[in-house]
Amino acid sequence: MIVVSDTSPINYLILTGYIDLLKTLYHRVIIPRSVFTELNSEAAPAKVQTFIKDLPGWIEVRQAKVLPPLPLDPGEREAIGLAEEFRADLLLLDESKARDIARGRGLAVTGTLGIFERAAEQGFVDLPEAIDRLKKTNFRLAVTLFEEALKRNPTKKG
Repeated sequence: MIVVSDTSPINYLILTGYIDLLKTLYHRVIIPRSVFTELNSEAAPAKVQTFIKDLPGWIEVRQAKVLPPLPLDPGEREAIGLAEEFRADLLLLDESKARDIARGRGLAVTGTLGIFERAAEQGFVDLPEAIDRLKKTNFRLAVTLFEEALKRNPTKKG
């Protein structure tokens, strides 16, 4: 399975302590060079910078050959470009505009909450706990979306 990720899912999975879910669920994840740079910047949380400085072998950093001319930030543009270039099975994006554009280009998309839901379905995490950790970060999502996720999967535990 080929999976490409933007900055946000990597950032929030590190901050919540669930970054290894990507390896467990997908085995290998490709991140764009611009995402690596953003996660390694001084503006990134210290915990994220520490992780990025010693990337595990299952995360591969690649530069997109073509950047689609899209009204998105560089990481989102390059993630979509890599997903198209590699014919990715899944693109990890959280920002709604980028998700809509990616879906419009025929890409399968999920975000941080979707990763948690899939992991809970497979028994790797307790979804209420994962959502609670996510809420303690600066992750922005309508409360109703958290509630809907819990209703779909209220009792699965890792």
